[in-house]
Amino acid sequence: SVFESELADDIPVVHCSIAESRLVGRMTVGNKKGLLVPNTTTDKELQHLRDSLPDSVKVKRVDERLSALGNCIVTNDHVALVHTDLDKETEEIVADVLGVEVFRQTIAGNALVGSYCALTNQGGMVHPKTSLEDQEELSSLLQVPLVAGTVNRGSDVIGAGMVVNDWAAFCGMDTTSTELSVIENIFKLQTTEPSAIV
Repeated sequence: SVFESELADDIPVVHCSIAESRLVGRMTVGNKKGLLVPNTTTDKELQHLRDSLPDSVKVKRVDERLSALGNCIVTNDHVALVHTDLDKETEEIVADVLGVEVFRQTIAGNALVGSYCALTNQGGMVHPKTSLEDQEELSSLLQVPLVAGTVNRGSDVIGAGMVVNDWAAFCGMDTTSTELSVIENIFKLQTTEPSAIV
């Protein structure tokens, strides 16, 4: 896979399914401290993840009505934004397992913060219709710079079109050079190797 060819030398790439689905990124959320999976994750899938990840990464199954956790939560290693209707117990699990401060927010009026925002320890990208005032407020909350933008030739569903961490970004094939430039700048990827965006 593209992920393996680009990342395998630096971090483990784990082949898995969640609830017998390949939509792993939309169903899970995590950072360097932990990984949260929905309650529909099978015991076998959960054990596979625990066996494949370092012991320092806590893996926790969450009993949450809003089970597409990757759509409802966006996080870096310090702060998480969560869907406004997320259970209080889930909010506490996010704080505990991921070791982050949690804020209930919307992005441009959308409660699916994980779908309309991508976040790292370096920066973040939000829905293109997020007002400057909201961007400034969110940036202050998250303590990272933010930019409004798109992926895949104008898609506002950023979480579905990009996977990003502190040193690399993977975008959909339709992502334009202008979009790539914005992504490279906000996530400070230009200071890494030339092939930081795939």
